Amino acid sequence: MSATAARAVVLFDLDDTLMAHREAVATGIVDHMLERAYEGDVEAAQRLWHALEEEHYHSYLDGRMSFEGQRRARARDFARAHGDVLDDPASGAWFDRYFERYRDAWALHGDALPALDRLRRAFPGVRFGIITNGESDFQRAKLERLGILDRFEHVIASGALGVTKPDRRIFEHAIASFAESAPVSHVAYVGDRLGTDALGAAAAGLDGVWIDRWATPVAPAEASAIAAAGVVVITGLDELAPRLSELWAHRTHPAPEGAEARGPAPEERSANG
Repeated sequence: MSATAARAVVLFDLDDTLMAHREAVATGIVDHMLERAYEGDVEAAQRLWHALEEEHYHSYLDGRMSFEGQRRARARDFARAHGDVLDDPASGAWFDRYFERYRDAWALHGDALPALDRLRRAFPGVRFGIITNGESDFQRAKLERLGILDRFEHVIASGALGVTKPDRRIFEHAIASFAESAPVSHVAYVGDRLGTDALGAAAAGLDGVWIDRWATPVAPAEASAIAAAGVVVITGLDELAPRLSELWAHRTHPAPEGAEARGPAPEERSANG
């Protein structure tokens, strides 16, 4: 086993990267609409729910709302658009019922498990981790329900750390966590959001990979940023192992800034059991 392969780390976003979040949301909100007897165009309702998620969830990430508060705001605004006025407790109950529908629809993207297996074959000794904007318990529950929690050495969640992607500190914290137990050299981060995930990771010294499943239109400024940062663009996780093999084949990659490429000191090994 080569030293480079043994030190490889591949980090992933969760929602819409490994888990089919958009599909689960779309299914969950339609099922909930039927239960609430809301009338209206289903596709328009799905677009509205997605827009409310983007608006209010980012208010939570920015610290302007609590996690529960953004859930209730989404429920309240969606219900109001369908002629249903909810007070605060009713909004909470509404969201809880929707969440049951959403949770029932959780599934991995079909290319997720094959990609992890292919990475293990391509890079013997590779280690996997998750970096996610969200609450740690909530995101770990997803991984456990999907049956993949034990595949990831570290799950780094913004809710526990206090900083969100694309802040470089969340990426540096992840690398430092891996470096505590073994040396780290080649590191990639894979996510579905160009700015938050791929460009954020690249700015922190990682190899940023943007998984663009939906052929997102790219503005000239974004194209320039992708090229300048050396972001790898893929349309599915089946492309990940060969693209990383090509990227890492003839390159010695130092540990990202802020994380030493070293193993733990003897006292650290003892403290960690």
